[in-house]
Amino acid sequence: MLALTVSLQVRPGHRDQFLAAITKNAQASFTDEPGCQYFDVTVDTADDHHFLFYELYTDQAALDAHRAASHFAEWREAAEQHVVPGSQKNTITELLLHHV
Repeated sequence: MLALTVSLQVRPGHRDQFLAAITKNAQASFTDEPGCQYFDVTVDTADDHHFLFYELYTDQAALDAHRAASHFAEWREAAEQHVVPGSQKNTITELLLHHV
C-alpha cells in the first residue's frame, strides 16, 4: 500500500472555499475510486489555514488513477486559487503498519 501525505497552507480569506473543494475531492476519491482506502483531511490546531491530508492507495496504479480522475482535475484548479503557492509538499511512502 502507498500512503500519500500532503501538507499545505491556505491563503487568508480562502478557507471556506478551500474546504468545499477538498471535501468534494476527498469524498469522490473515497467513494468512486476502488483503490483509495482512505482520505483524511486534518487541520493544524495551532494554524487553521495549515492542512494535512493522509491518503492510502492500494498501489501505484490506484494513485495514478486518482490523479487521472476528473474530480482531481477540479481539485487542482481549486488549489491554484486557494493554496499558497509553493506551500504544498507531497510525500509518498510505503505503508508498513496500520492500526484499525
